[in-house]
Amino acid sequence: MAAFTSAWEGPLHILVNNAGVMACPEARTPEGWEMQFATNHLGHFGLATGLHRALAAAGGARVASVSSSAYLRSPVVFDDIHFRVREYEPWAAYGQSKTANVLFAVEASKRWAADGITVNALMLGAIRTGLQRYVTEADLDRLRAQAGSEPTHWKTPEQGAATSVLVVTSPQLNDIGGRYFEDSNEAGPNRPGSRRGVAAYALDPGAAALLWQVSVDMLAS
Repeated sequence: MAAFTSAWEGPLHILVNNAGVMACPEARTPEGWEMQFATNHLGHFGLATGLHRALAAAGGARVASVSSSAYLRSPVVFDDIHFRVREYEPWAAYGQSKTANVLFAVEASKRWAADGITVNALMLGAIRTGLQRYVTEADLDRLRAQAGSEPTHWKTPEQGAATSVLVVTSPQLNDIGGRYFEDSNEAGPNRPGSRRGVAAYALDPGAAALLWQVSVDMLAS
């Protein structure tokens, strides 16, 4: 990644941090980082910060940090991010990484506002892709039963991409950052038992600042 970002030339107007893994078996990077946190957050963090100069050069650049409603399964557990003490649970690890995506948007928008860069988080909705390669229908039924949730409404890739497109192109979002969007609208507060809306812990500025420093330290080690 460092080679890619250092070789980038010219301004960058739009960056969509979309790559990820979901609910995979326990795995670790060579550094010992939990794989979902490393892929879904640290990879995006390293890419975006590595391209900061190009984003700033664009004047009015936009960054979309793709999260998921699964962030409601876990805040970032700073005392044990990499599951070295607690028992590994795939969905808790995924949820933590998706909370990190929202917190990144909060802190990046604050830090980069003077550069004209806005960063917002969003959830695409449920889309049938290779992301679910570790998730069976039985897993989904079990999770819905546990949450008492309504059946999943599957979107087409085009429908899912709509919120990302809104975040990085809409003139209504000029100079607006650090927000969380779903279904092409800014999300309201989350209500207990619902998979919609944004929870306060995902927008907490203190947690966002701490995550930024933790991420910097990890990538520097």
